[in-house]
Amino acid sequence: QVQLVESGGGLVQAGDSLRLSCAASGRTFSRYVMGWFRQAPGKEREFVAVISWNGGSTYYADSVKGRFTISRDNAETMVYLQMNSLKPEDTAVYYCAAGRNWPASQASEYIHWGQGTQVTVSS
Repeated sequence: QVQLVESGGGLVQAGDSLRLSCAASGRTFSRYVMGWFRQAPGKEREFVAVISWNGGSTYYADSVKGRFTISRDNAETMVYLQMNSLKPEDTAVYYCAAGRNWPASQASEYIHWGQGTQVTVSS
């Protein structure tokens, strides 16, 4: 069992950067693939990025590739999403999730979810 708590969201301007954090509790954190998803109002939850169990591999949605970086610290049971060159279309609630499959890009593949953190990018 893993509990996830996101933080770091906020209101920024286009072109700014923001780093989201996801704190995980539970002794089995390193056994999970960790992903970030986002959901804008009126839209379905969308895959953003995923990182492998040991952090050696990452996979990104085309819409964020080159701008976002996912990382993890298994010793601290943390996952991060560094977001650079933010655009208004990045506005959404961002969710951290834990799963077993690689590379898991579908929400249905994830077992545990955080409550989300709001990111708003103004133009």
